[in-house]
Amino acid sequence: MLWALADDPALSSESRAAVTDPDNEVYVSAASAWEVEIKRALGKLEAPDELLTAIAATGFDTLPITPEHAVEAGRLPPHHYDPFDRLLVAQGRLEQLVVVTRDPEISRYEVSTLRAS
Repeated sequence: MLWALADDPALSSESRAAVTDPDNEVYVSAASAWEVEIKRALGKLEAPDELLTAIAATGFDTLPITPEHAVEAGRLPPHHYDPFDRLLVAQGRLEQLVVVTRDPEISRYEVSTLRAS
């Protein structure tokens, strides 16, 4: 999400094309916003001060976290232990979305992925 917001060249051309294609619906998970704000508070990440305004300006839709997402994340095989990533996998699976990620472990789950970098 942050690479797309910043138009960072680290974002792969395939991912950039996918998230900028007006025919694609692009979602930003509440889990991603939550993780960004936690890492910003810890001084581990730079992000726009008005993160929600920046997301809205892109035209991306937001994806709330539902109890169904939480249950699915908890029931995933233990390929990955990062709770934010597990939630993104669960959302991708339940909502039939493609997860844009640079983490190769995500592809171990039954979820569609697109390499971010």
